[in-house]
Amino acid sequence: MKPRVLMPMRAIALLRVTFACLLAAVTLTAGVQDLAEIRERGVLRHLGVPYARFVVDSNEGLDVEIMQRFAKHIGVRYEFVQSGWYSIFQDLIGQNIEYKPVIRAFGSRAIRGDVIGSGLTVLPGRDNIVDFSTPTFPTAVWLMARSASVVQPITPSGNLAADIKATKAKLKQGTTFVIDNTCLDPALYDLEGKGYTLKRFTREINLNDIVPAVFKQESEMTLLDVPDIIVALEKWPGQIKVIGPISGEQRMAAAFRKTSPALRQAFNEFLAELQRDGTYMELVRKYYRSAPRYLPEYFRELGMANAR
Repeated sequence: MKPRVLMPMRAIALLRVTFACLLAAVTLTAGVQDLAEIRERGVLRHLGVPYARFVVDSNEGLDVEIMQRFAKHIGVRYEFVQSGWYSIFQDLIGQNIEYKPVIRAFGSRAIRGDVIGSGLTVLPGRDNIVDFSTPTFPTAVWLMARSASVVQPITPSGNLAADIKATKAKLKQGTTFVIDNTCLDPALYDLEGKGYTLKRFTREINLNDIVPAVFKQESEMTLLDVPDIIVALEKWPGQIKVIGPISGEQRMAAAFRKTSPALRQAFNEFLAELQRDGTYMELVRKYYRSAPRYLPEYFRELGMANAR
């Protein structure tokens, strides 16, 4: 009978550390959740915030219908996961987000979804924490006011830079709603420290509430992106007016974890086919019929500028 050999405490400690590292590696791998893992799980979790007509509810909206079709395309069930503008990136990547002085991720939290599709604008710094798809929709930021406001629209000059300068001058005529860490962040458009009266709109960052707040005269004007202005012009005809542009044309896109390259590639290929076969433009006509008129550059690139 061989004598029993006792392991030194140092060896036991080393084994424990090794096991912990292996467990962490397994956990990290399990958190990748790329295309193969999503297909195995059998469901695509779409993160969205009710906003304009990109997300109306769990079954209606431009981005909702695109993601429903994408889930079917990759052979899984669709699931809508409602989030908020404060938490949507965290819900995607499973980390906390710090925005100032630069966007960075830290710590850990639960992952609640696999893709963001919610009229999300591609902004500087956001690509530090997510990977964007090819553009899904055009946008821009304009200055808007009530029709009864004393602030009058600029006279378009045909030169975008000159029109933006003229529009910014109008900011001196009253308070203007802005929202930090979104496409309406004044820092993106060099509006801070210029003597303008900027008013932070912080009501749970529900962009659907910002126009009604202007109607209540909580602010004379507001920055607003064009898709939301299109909705507002149709919802409140004759009650609002566009003062002028604050930005040039921007792009919206779906957002993916940096650990989901195969899912992102599959979506890009799916979106290209959706645009080729005419389905994409059918959805645009359903939710944003006048978008090609207001934002022609993107649709012209797709060969759809004259679509009706």
